[in-house]
Amino acid sequence: MSQNELNAKEKVLFGKSTNPSNIEPLKLTMDSQLKFRCHPEVSCFTACCGNIKIVLTPYDILMLTRRLQIPPHEFLHTYTTPTYLEKTDMPGVAIKLREEDNKCPFVTPEGCTVYTDRPTACRYYPVGMADFREGGSKDADGNEVTPDEEKFFFLVKEDHCKGHEEDKLWTVGEWRADQGVDVRDDMNKKWLRLIMRRKSFGHQANLSEQAKRMFFMASTDLNHFRRFIFESSFLDTYVLDEKLIEKIKDDDVELMLFSFDYLAHSLFGAHVPGMNIKEEKIQEKVAQIKQRQDDAVVSAVQDYEDLKKQRDK
Repeated sequence: MSQNELNAKEKVLFGKSTNPSNIEPLKLTMDSQLKFRCHPEVSCFTACCGNIKIVLTPYDILMLTRRLQIPPHEFLHTYTTPTYLEKTDMPGVAIKLREEDNKCPFVTPEGCTVYTDRPTACRYYPVGMADFREGGSKDADGNEVTPDEEKFFFLVKEDHCKGHEEDKLWTVGEWRADQGVDVRDDMNKKWLRLIMRRKSFGHQANLSEQAKRMFFMASTDLNHFRRFIFESSFLDTYVLDEKLIEKIKDDDVELMLFSFDYLAHSLFGAHVPGMNIKEEKIQEKVAQIKQRQDDAVVSAVQDYEDLKKQRDK
């Protein structure tokens, strides 16, 4: 592995993960002000697009595949590399940097070629958002709740970035609206909540390989996930609202949002309104469990009888 690749692994969006000294030690609100502007005339233009790990959310992948007009599996193969999310065992993908210069494949000297559909991570800079609650309070349905007061913002100032020397004044709220962060946060919210739930369990619990595959498929390839819904036994197992079924047949955003609910239900047992396992399937499962228990008892008795015979001999 080259030194550039090692550096890229160490870097995250807001500086090195092992050294957060680029973060100003000041909590910001939506009304806090900052000076920042990035444009082709600043000397560091596109410098932040290299030696960096850009993890993609499902909505990022959806928008980029639409922009490039290619199917998800082709996008994943060409433009991404596997990674684990937030130091968990949940699989995801990050942008695959170019080998020749360790930069994002979509950046040129003139700027980003997919700027209006750029990933969520790219939109945050230089304003980060922190939320130290990981799997805390829940509502009546068992879903996690994130009160607004538990979030705050912070400013990232890296030595190479000259955008902070520009005279454009924003509030944090204005900056986020200009960058389209609020829309992305809304689209990513339930997916990020899944990761925080997993993270809150710590290392004492591991996802099964089947659960990892399901999480990866639903998070990265909506075409594959749609086939799973409509071409497998899924609809024979679950009762779904008819209006929802019609929506997810053709609407990728609705399908993506449904995938988050399904993952919350299948991985963590969360209650999802409008999605229930058919009663006959529950009874089949109960019967299977009972049969395994009965078989185990019969096997234990047989083992005891065999041991008794051997002892008597």
